[in-house]
Amino acid sequence: MITYSIIQKSQLEGAHRLDAEYYQPEYFIDFSKGNWESIGDCVSLCQYGLSKAMNEEKIGYPIFKMDDIDYGFLFGDKTKSVEIPDNIFRDYALEKNDVLFNRVNSEEFVGRTGIFKLDGKSVFASYLVRLKVKKNSGILPDYLNIFLNSSFGKKQIRRYSRRAVNQANVNAQELRQFKIAILPLSFQNEVKELSDAAWKNFEGSKFLYSQAEDLFLEGLGLKDFEADEDLSCIVNLSDIQKASRLDAEYFQPRYERLLDKIKNKKPKILENFVANYSTGFPFKSQNYQEEGVPLIRINNIKKGYIDLSNTAYLSEQDYLLSLKDAAKPGDIILSMSGTIGMSAIIPEDIPKCSVNQRILKFSPKNIDKDYLALLLNSIVGVYQLERIGTGGVQTNISYKDIKNILIPTLPQPTQQKIANLVRESHQARKKAKELLEEAKRKVEEMIEREGDK
Repeated sequence: MITYSIIQKSQLEGAHRLDAEYYQPEYFIDFSKGNWESIGDCVSLCQYGLSKAMNEEKIGYPIFKMDDIDYGFLFGDKTKSVEIPDNIFRDYALEKNDVLFNRVNSEEFVGRTGIFKLDGKSVFASYLVRLKVKKNSGILPDYLNIFLNSSFGKKQIRRYSRRAVNQANVNAQELRQFKIAILPLSFQNEVKELSDAAWKNFEGSKFLYSQAEDLFLEGLGLKDFEADEDLSCIVNLSDIQKASRLDAEYFQPRYERLLDKIKNKKPKILENFVANYSTGFPFKSQNYQEEGVPLIRINNIKKGYIDLSNTAYLSEQDYLLSLKDAAKPGDIILSMSGTIGMSAIIPEDIPKCSVNQRILKFSPKNIDKDYLALLLNSIVGVYQLERIGTGGVQTNISYKDIKNILIPTLPQPTQQKIANLVRESHQARKKAKELLEEAKRKVEEMIEREGDK
């Protein structure tokens, strides 16, 4: 059935847009109901970020990118750095409660928005737009952030998005034209309290996971492990023949130093801890849906957890195409391409899902699943998987090689303590997400109520 809408000529002239997507009925919001203001009238700054070469050597200031926005906040775990003079730093220095909006990327990522709550000196990249709320503007930064992450914000993001091949864009001028509902400050403070509580839980989750990692590395004598690359090394011909590898990266001495530490703990190979496995099914993108059975793709796998914020779904019929690639709670998944080795456990709140190609899915046995997942995400797993990776532009690994990586086991009480900390970390993260969802739901319900008055 064809969906269409009738637009008055006066509306075309006001919007300066002729593309049909802009006028899709699902993006309609009745701004005549309630009190709405343009975001541009509520902010003192709507600023593009820096366009400078970045480095991974920690030279200069940390620089935040779209990838550093997750669940409505900016996280500093994977930032790159940029070397800039002090006068440029002053112009782009991030301050607490700045709101960052991702202006260009694939359509699913355009409009990803987060609020900055971190300490320290840092800047932001050009694909982000910084919003700084005016004092006495009638809106709070946390409310602005939650609003842009709500259905009312997303409708406007989708409406204003200018679509091209595999990319979409919302520029700063268009962002200023977005309308935001001006709700009572007492209510906005409730939203802020939920936002702050969510942030504390995210920070708590990170701290608990860090404690688990420290306990694990201390148990293996790897707490102060030197990971620096050597500029040169001497390799025997027999070692090259045994490995069937000639590339210098494979023979970096840090890998052997790590393995020497691991071997002191009498490890077993991963295959001993795998009950059954699969390596994913090549589901076709044209079959992706907005609802149905979740399909876990590589971009959904984070360090230690599954992120379903940008998920493709399958119909029941497509899900049944390959039941061996269906995953259940407690299974471990591991990326075999791109960012290789990223691992996570399928949680209880995802009772049914399937796994896309180039992802290893296995059921662990004879070992605590949380302990094993943490091990795989630590330098013990990452270095071994990184070493066996092959390929040019995109690195790949195969199960044939993965199954032979070494898995050191610590005393059972230590393993249990590590696993408990990991589980507590997951609970804190889950609580944070629930608080954010509650904040968005409250904002949406309040806007609906205000519109009905």
